[in-house]
Amino acid sequence: MMKADDLIAEALLLPVELRTQLADKLLQSLNPMRKEIDEAWAEEAEKRVEEIRTGKAKTIAGEEVFKKIRNRLTT
Repeated sequence: MMKADDLIAEALLLPVELRTQLADKLLQSLNPMRKEIDEAWAEEAEKRVEEIRTGKAKTIAGEEVFKKIRNRLTT
């Protein structure tokens, strides 16, 4: 039986692309994707993009958002 340290050492010898695939698979095994949740998020994102496109939603520059956050945290 292979020890965890041996397995990690073997994995670190893999090319970057394979290590990336391995890391992705391991993370997916910890947080299995739920199709319904992914679909709901995709639908919500599409809805928000359309609201921005049609002018229904107002956008705020990232700098302004972070400025407001900093102000809230320092007062």
